[in-house]
Amino acid sequence: MQEIEFQLSGEYVELNQLLKMVGLCDSGGAGKALVAEGIVSVDGQLELRKTAKIRSGAVVTLGDVSISVIAGQEK
Repeated sequence: MQEIEFQLSGEYVELNQLLKMVGLCDSGGAGKALVAEGIVSVDGQLELRKTAKIRSGAVVTLGDVSISVIAGQEK
């Protein structure tokens, strides 16, 4: 399984944008389509909300890719 660490720059990131930002799709719209297909899980649970708020500590899974979301640096 491929593992990616994503560092938050704010309180949360929307699920469709996270998929785009880590390079699993080309656009936010494509990210929404992946979520709508029912192939994205958050913390082991199927997630169908395209703009679900993903916060630090969450693990998002799409196929054989796991994305660990970590808190960003305080400025």
